[in-house]
Amino acid sequence: MTDRLLTGLRALNRGVAVLIGIMLLACAGFVLLDIILRQVGSSFGGTDEVSGYVMAIATSWGMGYAMLELGHVRIDILRSRAGPKGRSLFDLASLMIMAGTVSVIALRCWPVVERSISNMSRANTALETPLWLVQLPWFAGWVWFALMAWLTFVTALLMVLQGRFDAAEAAIGVFAEEEAFQ
Repeated sequence: MTDRLLTGLRALNRGVAVLIGIMLLACAGFVLLDIILRQVGSSFGGTDEVSGYVMAIATSWGMGYAMLELGHVRIDILRSRAGPKGRSLFDLASLMIMAGTVSVIALRCWPVVERSISNMSRANTALETPLWLVQLPWFAGWVWFALMAWLTFVTALLMVLQGRFDAAEAAIGVFAEEEAFQ
């Protein structure tokens, strides 16, 4: 069950990563087209604003993918000296702290979105973008990351409780750089 759940979460997040990649590619094309237009004396205007919004949304949604692909950085000097059980406990503690932190961030994001909706806030730029249009997908990305972190934590905890320390390490562990390139 745990292996299937992790496989499903990874597949789901790969799909999210592809969509984020398409969004970033479209944004890069938009900026490139604006640069070309500037050479002939015209411009869309606001490409810096739009690209900033895209980066914020892409970052919040991409964090879950990075976590499941073991792309987050951790200092592991103590962990590397522990046995399989000890490494699993360090990994679980690290993931639980990350999940808790991300959950707090997600909870703190909502009042920002809610205030923008209730005040009908707009960016103080030429585009006057309704801020909730940007903040809602940004908030959803943080919620997604928190959900992925907690589901991964529970899955890894079940693996550890079953004594499957190698499987838990493969799911949530960290690896030295030389191990990653072998």
